Amino acid sequence: MANWSAGYVVDVEYTHGFYQELTPSLLGFLTLLQGVQAPDLGSSSLAYCELGCGQGFSTNVLAAANPHIQFHATDFNPGHIVSAQSLAQEGGLQNVHFYDDSFAEFLNRSDLPDFDFITLHGIYSWISPENRRIIVEFIHRKLKPGGIVYISYNCMPGWASMMPLRRLLVEHTAARGSHISPQSRASSFLELAEKFGALDMRYFASNPKVAKRIEKLKGHHPNYIVHEYFNQDSNPFYFTDLAQELAEAKLTWVGPANALENLDEVNLTKEQREFLAGIDDIALRQMTRDHMVDQQFRRDIFVKGAVRLSTQQLRERWLETCFVLSAKGRKIPRELRGLRHAVKLHSGIYDPLIAALEQGPRTLREIMAEPILAQAGFTRLIQALTILVALGSCQPCLPAQGVGERRLRAERFNQAVANQSRFERKFSHFASPVTGSGIAVDRINQLMWLSLHEQETDTARFVGTILSAAGQRLMKDGKPLSGAEHEAELRQRVAEFEENILGAWTNLGLCAPPQRKSEQRRLRA
Repeated sequence: MANWSAGYVVDVEYTHGFYQELTPSLLGFLTLLQGVQAPDLGSSSLAYCELGCGQGFSTNVLAAANPHIQFHATDFNPGHIVSAQSLAQEGGLQNVHFYDDSFAEFLNRSDLPDFDFITLHGIYSWISPENRRIIVEFIHRKLKPGGIVYISYNCMPGWASMMPLRRLLVEHTAARGSHISPQSRASSFLELAEKFGALDMRYFASNPKVAKRIEKLKGHHPNYIVHEYFNQDSNPFYFTDLAQELAEAKLTWVGPANALENLDEVNLTKEQREFLAGIDDIALRQMTRDHMVDQQFRRDIFVKGAVRLSTQQLRERWLETCFVLSAKGRKIPRELRGLRHAVKLHSGIYDPLIAALEQGPRTLREIMAEPILAQAGFTRLIQALTILVALGSCQPCLPAQGVGERRLRAERFNQAVANQSRFERKFSHFASPVTGSGIAVDRINQLMWLSLHEQETDTARFVGTILSAAGQRLMKDGKPLSGAEHEAELRQRVAEFEENILGAWTNLGLCAPPQRKSEQRRLRA
């Protein structure tokens, strides 16, 4: 392994994932949910930094959807940066800057702005104490007062049972010699885990959930397994320890960077909530909660100089906050399941709310202009919107100002992403100029989007021709289709796209609104 890696895996590429929690508009929404002031997303002088950006796909998506923000991202693996820069260039992005610096080199750069957002996804648990100190110093120097830090990391007690097995498996894999290929490490890891489980080890009997975790790992990409388990450093944190480290950068914890984890009513029992309410110390309260839910991965928001908004200020911010559906209204689940409880969505509130949002992006002020929704009240509507966000069916939006420019930038980037799908399934998200975030898009739907973009008259034939040229076919029930069955399946998927996806994509700014019904019908031609 290269000596510049400091024990981090560099001979296996990281995955091209998009992580929605990195989105500025979502971080702003979740910060507002805690009554704390967030950076003004309407400002033209915002700067954003991602530390340890991997392949840089999240940064590229966010840069395409937020052309008014300057993005800077570093990853010391030059192969990742080459990939990130290539996509940025192909997508015509002018507001993103990638570096192959180590954290120490990045800290000492003199050409970086001060940042409104600094994000770290899946980095802090896998680096050395020295690198953690460098990151804290970087945040201390470069985060603006009032700026947001997003950080995700493995945590205790959820990792307590897995750490001994991780060490044993890594040691056995290493004992097989340096000749073992990176691609073989993941399969070797899983094979050994199964063998150990069959040896009737008392460790497995004492830690029954370990077997379930190993089984779940089988569904992950091998590169993920290598990066998750084979780094030299692996440090699951107690929340109190992490908060203490970040306090050196003058950071205050605000709340979880996940809407569902803000809803303790579905995640905790009544007795648990009452017990936590009696703990004044925030760090201790969070550590106790982690034990209640056996937390193994945390996503947290910290702010440098958290400012609590007054009741009136908070109300005005909420009224101006805009939301949009990311799914067809009738496809939205009418139940939210937490760790402990499930909540039925009351049709008297959610049906008219979903109907209003299905017409396009709406501010809370516009939503409350509907008489039936006004009756629900301000507080209850915020709770309902939070639940829709937790379901993944609704997203907070950027301000309407500047949406035209954002559409142009996002469209060019999305074309670069979709063009890649002509050959393989590599990227899984488009950039939304409405939300400033990424939208999950599978390969076939990317090709359908290309058909619309290129004004093809027969979408099914267009997609079929591309698949045929690549020597590929659709699968159904685990079997490849051919001939008439293949064409019928394609046309069925086109019909489903038109019925269930196209309208939501139009509201998200991914497609131009249709001007005539005949233009919609051409999808089925």
